[in-house]
Amino acid sequence: MAINQFPAEAGPGADRKTTLSSSLRQRILTMQIAPGSVLDEVALSEEFGLSRPPVREAMRQLAGEGFIELEANRPARVTSMNYQSLRDFFLVAPLIYVATTRLAAEVATKADIATLREIQDNFRDAVQSGNIDGRVFYNDQFHLRIGEIANNAYLLPSLRRLLIDHARIGKIFYRPNNSQMHEELEEASRQHDEIIDAIANHDADRGEILIRAHLDLSRKNMAMYAAPEGLQIPVGI
Repeated sequence: MAINQFPAEAGPGADRKTTLSSSLRQRILTMQIAPGSVLDEVALSEEFGLSRPPVREAMRQLAGEGFIELEANRPARVTSMNYQSLRDFFLVAPLIYVATTRLAAEVATKADIATLREIQDNFRDAVQSGNIDGRVFYNDQFHLRIGEIANNAYLLPSLRRLLIDHARIGKIFYRPNNSQMHEELEEASRQHDEIIDAIANHDADRGEILIRAHLDLSRKNMAMYAAPEGLQIPVGI
C-alpha cells in the first residue's frame, strides 16, 4: 500500500480534484484551516484550477468522511470542535482503537507490518526534527493503517472520524517549548514501535494494553493544557 506523502503536492498528471481533497484533508488535520472555518468555493476553484461542480463534489466526499459540515443554503464549513466533541472523543476512542488494534493483531501480514514500520519511521523523524505538522500527519496515517489492516466495515468509518479530532487535539494542545511534552512524544514514538511488535506477533492482549497507554498520553497532554499548575507567587510579595 502506498503511503500518503506530506505535504500533498500535485504530481505529474495528478487529478486536480484528488489533489484538492488530499490538500483539504491535510490542512484540516494540521489545523491550517481552523475548526468551524468557512470554505470558499471560489478561492478553491481558482487555487486548484477547477470549476465549481468538481469542488462541490469534493466537498460532499469530505463531508461524508467527517471533515466538513454541509447544510442547505449555507457555505461549507470545517467540522467544528467544542467541549462536547472533546468529551465524546475521549469517551469513545478507547473502544474503537482497542477493537481495531486487536483485529489487526489477528490478521496482519508481513507486508502490513512493513508498511506500518515505514509510516513509523516517518513519524519518528518528524518528532525528532520538530516537524509538528508532519508528526500530526504520520500519527494519523499510523492509526488509520491499523484500522485498514483490521478491515472491519463497521469500525473503519468510526476510526476515520475519530482520527480527524485526534489530529486536531494533538495540534491544539501541543506546546513546542514544553520539555515534558517532548519527552511524552518520544514515549509515544516508542509505544508505536511496541504496538507494531505486538501486531506482528499477533498478540492482541499486548496490543490492547499498549493502545490504552497511548491514548492516556493524549489525555494527559490535554489535561496539562486545560488545567495547568498555577503561577507561583514569589516569597516576600
